Amino acid sequence: MLFTLNNSSTNIYLFAFGFVVYYSTGLLGLTALFVSQIMGYIRIFDGVIDPAIGVLIDKTDTKFGKYRPIMVLGNLITVISFLVLFNIHGLGEGMKIPIFLLALVVHKIGYSLQATVTKAGQAALTSDPKQRPIFNIVDGWVTTLLFTGGQIVVANFLAPKYGGFTPEFFKVFIPGVMVISAILGILAVIGIAEKDNKQYFGIGEKTTKTSFKDYWAIVKGNRPLQMLTMAAAFVKFNAQMFGDQVVLMILFGIIFGNFGLSGTISLVLILPNLLFTTFAATIAQKRGLRYSYVRYLQGAVVSLALLGCLLFFANPGDLSFSNISLWTVAFTIVFACAKGFTSTPSGLALTMAADVSDYETSVSGRYVSGMLSTMFSLTDSVASSFAPMSIGWILAAVGFAQAYPTADTPLSPQLRLAGIVMISVLPLVGTLIALTFMKFYPLDKETMESVQIKIAAMKQSDPSDGDAELPQAIPNTIPAMNE
Repeated sequence: MLFTLNNSSTNIYLFAFGFVVYYSTGLLGLTALFVSQIMGYIRIFDGVIDPAIGVLIDKTDTKFGKYRPIMVLGNLITVISFLVLFNIHGLGEGMKIPIFLLALVVHKIGYSLQATVTKAGQAALTSDPKQRPIFNIVDGWVTTLLFTGGQIVVANFLAPKYGGFTPEFFKVFIPGVMVISAILGILAVIGIAEKDNKQYFGIGEKTTKTSFKDYWAIVKGNRPLQMLTMAAAFVKFNAQMFGDQVVLMILFGIIFGNFGLSGTISLVLILPNLLFTTFAATIAQKRGLRYSYVRYLQGAVVSLALLGCLLFFANPGDLSFSNISLWTVAFTIVFACAKGFTSTPSGLALTMAADVSDYETSVSGRYVSGMLSTMFSLTDSVASSFAPMSIGWILAAVGFAQAYPTADTPLSPQLRLAGIVMISVLPLVGTLIALTFMKFYPLDKETMESVQIKIAAMKQSDPSDGDAELPQAIPNTIPAMNE
């Protein structure tokens, strides 16, 4: 439960990163289209460096363990990057863009170091299929409270108090983010301490050594990795669209005419979000992670289509929690379902990465959780890089290439259409693509039971020498899918 907080420690930076666009356009004077493209390229850079970080994690072996040094280093680098990133506005014009870009690059290195451990460390925590979803329950609860609380504080307190996203706003907001992240990171380090030990890595001392030339063969031969990484990438894209501050501004600040509603509805949806997360994990404990993942994607298809229909007829003033109408109730239910079904699978993928790692161990005897986890991050980063890019392109097409819309921007048919495309149409397409990939993901409940039995046999084997073959009581081929 404590190790879960590592994801929360990095997620709060992801939440804060959504305000970089307002800082860079409002205080640095950069154009909206330029910033949106830079945000996309930075995420691609994040994905490119991830495999190297995965190898670094796999090769790390210190008296403090494999994961803890990486977690601490990543958090420290991220703190330094934010201290620089949000203090550029006082520099000379010639220095702003180079240091802005450098700070973004450094931030992504630190963020990736710490975030990668969240997936990589899963395999060491437990191999019990009923215990693994506990991570999703705790992560869902903490992340919901963190993002909801953050949105309420920003939309209902800090932004009104400091007149929007001003220097005074960032002087309060950014230090708060860094302190909360550090506290959560320390608790996560404590949580993984007992399991950050070689005996919990793969098959312990019997784990097959892996050289650099082996990595490509592993990626090429691991079909579950290939299918899940692609599906998870599109799911992450969808989740980012739902959490993007520009999208929320258009939805609540312009279509409904009150940006403060973004904080209010976040508060209203706390319980539904927690129920979505808990129910997904409960299903996973009984029917397997794959089953739960697919069912939630199917729910997302229906709810996203309904959300687009509702927004087509929405107008400023329609959504009100002080004067609740049937329309407000209908929208709240549909929005809760769309967000819950769309975002919850992102958390499930964190745990499913451990299944993929265990599958690889059962086939090859190797423990490469770091590299396998960063393959998720690579496709995740490349696909999610299209979130800010897509937002920039769509807004540029409707006349907002220089600056992002604000709460003072009047609603137009073009902005309405842009909002529907960003929060309904694109996520719907991404979900359908993810479902297609999941048809070919074979690690269901029964398959994972076979995998764990084989790993247990491999641990109990007592080969006469280091070159002895690993037990083959269970075939290396995957059983056929039950669906």
